[in-house]
Amino acid sequence: MKDFDSIVCVGQTPWEGDFQKAIVQLMGELAARHRILYVDYQYTLKDLVMGLAKKQAVPVGTLTSRAKALTVKTLAGGTQVHVWQPPVMLPINWLQAAAHDRLIQHNVNLLVRGLRAVMVQLNMHRPLVINGFNPVFGLPMLHKLNEAGTIYYCFDEITASDWMGRHGRRYEPDYLRQVDAVITTSDALCQSKAQLQSNAFCVKNGVNFDLFHQARLLADRQPVERPVVGYLGTADNRIDVTLVAHCVQTMPDVLFRFVGEVNEPKVQQLSAYPNVEFIPPHQPHQLPALLAQMSVAIIPYVCNAHTNTIYPLKINEYLAAGLPVVSTPFSNLTDFDGIIELAASPEAFADALERALNDREPASRDRRVATARANSWARRAEEFEAVIEQL
Repeated sequence: MKDFDSIVCVGQTPWEGDFQKAIVQLMGELAARHRILYVDYQYTLKDLVMGLAKKQAVPVGTLTSRAKALTVKTLAGGTQVHVWQPPVMLPINWLQAAAHDRLIQHNVNLLVRGLRAVMVQLNMHRPLVINGFNPVFGLPMLHKLNEAGTIYYCFDEITASDWMGRHGRRYEPDYLRQVDAVITTSDALCQSKAQLQSNAFCVKNGVNFDLFHQARLLADRQPVERPVVGYLGTADNRIDVTLVAHCVQTMPDVLFRFVGEVNEPKVQQLSAYPNVEFIPPHQPHQLPALLAQMSVAIIPYVCNAHTNTIYPLKINEYLAAGLPVVSTPFSNLTDFDGIIELAASPEAFADALERALNDREPASRDRRVATARANSWARRAEEFEAVIEQL
């Protein structure tokens, strides 16, 4: 890969939000050594209408006036990231393939024109383009930015995504063949994508250790009065509802608390139990206080082809908080042998929870914290840069 003077990251998630995002965390760490321009979420006319009607959180002012489309985010330690909000796009994801493919070029041209102007303003001439799980934009954008190279950052199985997978599953194979490399977040994803791209690497998800370790310090000052089994993140069709329901029924004295969005009706039905509680999403800086109230953390995913490709962000967040973790064996989690407990059946999961609730050994807690510290985003950024240097 030829020398580059900056990194342009085209994401499909907003820079700001209610949860930690891998691509945002990585760019924040890389900003210590590189100039970063992050292309924010590509809002559509439909999003704008919903924002004007106050039915959706949308940066209406930025989208309509464009005066503050380019902003500078100052991060901890004083590093800075340039974040650019693209102009409003046509809402075409719902269209059939032929119509979508005719109109995608309009959106891409709009994005590229604006991006070129911003790059001139920032004196960025030869960027490394990192595409964050958006091959639908990535494929037609290839070679449009005088880029030194392009890396596809793939953090999920696209065929399992209802929204991105609708057209992404058609675009991703050609995109994989034409980029300089793909970096995935799990071994299973890496093996899958390596079938189309020989430069395939794995850099697993990390953790904002300093943020989530605050939960350990808070827990020491405010001990939990009632045992709480907690889940952090979106509760969707990955949750094994039958397994969770068994644990809830057999452990009536334990409160099961879900923090985050609930996108699966079957999960919502668990609210019928008096010892189940749902808490809406919180900003990242508010999460340590919620984790501090938990006794044990869980990842009760079903085991299928999709979850097999997942390396969950939350696992290191739990460990940074010092929490015992019980998980189903949904993926390759050998990195955590001896640190977390795996249980496949509802009965085994409930037994594992009982053991975890009684685990108050300082040595066990220290091992969990040490594992999370070794998996920090700063360490992952170093691994990411090592891939760039190898290319």
